[in-house]
Amino acid sequence: MSESNITIEEANNLIQNGLGYIKEKDYSSANDVVCNAYKAYRMQNNTEGISASLSLMAFLSFSQEKENLEDSLSLLEDATFMAERSEDTTAKLVNELVKGNINFAQDIKDIALIHYNNALKLSSIEDKYGLSEVINTRIKQLQNGMDYSLPTQTDPLVSLVKISRSITALTDIDELLKVIAEETKNAMQADRCTVFLWDKVSNELWSKVALGVGENQEIRFPADKGLAGYVVQSGETVNITDAYSDSRFNPEVDTKTGYRTKTILCMPIMNNNREIIGAFQVLNKIDGVFTKNDEDLLIAIGGSASIALENAQLFDRQLQMYHEQKLLFDSFIDTLATSIDARDRITAGHSLRVRMYSGLIADELGMDVNDKALLEKAATLHDIGKIGIRDSVLQKEGKLTDEEYKHIQEHVRITHNILNKIYMSPDFRIITEMASSHHEKWDGSGYYRHLKGEEITLGGRILAVADVFDAITSKRHYRDKMPIKNVLNIITEGSGSHFDKHIVDVFMSISSNKIVRVFLSENNAKILAKDEEILRRYDLRAIHNFVLSENISEEEQKVLDLFNYYYLNNSQEDK
Repeated sequence: MSESNITIEEANNLIQNGLGYIKEKDYSSANDVVCNAYKAYRMQNNTEGISASLSLMAFLSFSQEKENLEDSLSLLEDATFMAERSEDTTAKLVNELVKGNINFAQDIKDIALIHYNNALKLSSIEDKYGLSEVINTRIKQLQNGMDYSLPTQTDPLVSLVKISRSITALTDIDELLKVIAEETKNAMQADRCTVFLWDKVSNELWSKVALGVGENQEIRFPADKGLAGYVVQSGETVNITDAYSDSRFNPEVDTKTGYRTKTILCMPIMNNNREIIGAFQVLNKIDGVFTKNDEDLLIAIGGSASIALENAQLFDRQLQMYHEQKLLFDSFIDTLATSIDARDRITAGHSLRVRMYSGLIADELGMDVNDKALLEKAATLHDIGKIGIRDSVLQKEGKLTDEEYKHIQEHVRITHNILNKIYMSPDFRIITEMASSHHEKWDGSGYYRHLKGEEITLGGRILAVADVFDAITSKRHYRDKMPIKNVLNIITEGSGSHFDKHIVDVFMSISSNKIVRVFLSENNAKILAKDEEILRRYDLRAIHNFVLSENISEEEQKVLDLFNYYYLNNSQEDK
């Protein structure tokens, strides 16, 4: 239906629908129907309707985006002019109500109260949209020092449904506490609500959600203190109609915060076994005192909330257990790697550096964070099989005999056998596969299973490059570090035969400052900031081109010298 076909009565119904959406805080839907009403009123040249629409459009603009205040006030000024021109009571009523809301939302409470009182007087003359209840509620909220965020109307059943949905939707305990506290506050038509949980190990009550106290401020106190403490210890419900005349109330908190507590409803939260797990503390009923109906409603909310809270606590404990198991597994892996380092001082740190090079390749590939973590674990463990190699072979100075070379090759098979005996989840089984594949070659001539091409897991292909690069850039019993020219020749010439060409290309694209950082890790040294800035601009491929070039420029020579300095010295201390 076009706006030109909408009658004044139908436009009035649109305004009524818009007000309903506003109560539900569905501002988008409200804006759609109010804008349609506005267009219809303009087509009919209905001044009072135009004014009411402009007032509501100003409110919706402000509610959807607080930065729209200036535009909202401009619309409101136009609405005020049209209301005065029409001399229509309803137009003036809506205008005064919106002015009250915008001022209340900005915490200009004295001005808001003036506009609400003006609206209330107008509603006694004519109130075709039934706004007097909303106005009265807002006035009571102001008089009781409450926040504008508190709704003017709530359905306890809706709050119960929202809390019930949270049982399956939320596992984060802090977020769950926030939802329960907010919905309980709304359902009870109260100013504040805190949901305390009872930590029976420390015998403390705690909550990270105390509406009106501040964001993420954890409250924690002994479970035998305060009203909440009394409630969890006794199992009684406490309903105080005048806080300052009740000896159980401690006014010190009000003194510190400047808040004025008037009425309190505090009730234990019980699980299905009738065990107390916490307490609700609801403050300042918006209209009078908490009634028996409020107590019954809080019991109903508690029934749903207790299930959600226990589920969230269980999930939290499982998460904590998972983290502890992960720490244990990680420390076990590090211990295994350290046991290899202890066998030979010369090769100590090799697994750590292989892990670092593998991580750099993973980053360049854009590898998923979980896959990268598995790869790094495989890198740490890739030489664990050397624990089964004789010291005379492992630490031999000089070239190995054929028999000795065959013996040391066995470390890959031993790595597989050791890791295969460690219990791991199916997701972690890939660690064994990657670690035992680091000596396989792209052309199938590697060991120990002679896998070929993509038969080798991606992690194994990455480890192959990282392992060889570290081996030939590190000092060994029988030789010093290779010249960087020879190192990069070996890597690039092995592309497509020894190594996966794509992995080599990715490795050579890593900026040289990152490679230098791995060099320096051997002596816990750091690269100078000015040197890092220079090296960051050149990747390994550029360094390789420099060493191969017969006509290297002065600037390129400086870069190459700088890279070689860190490669050969591993420290900036002597520079």
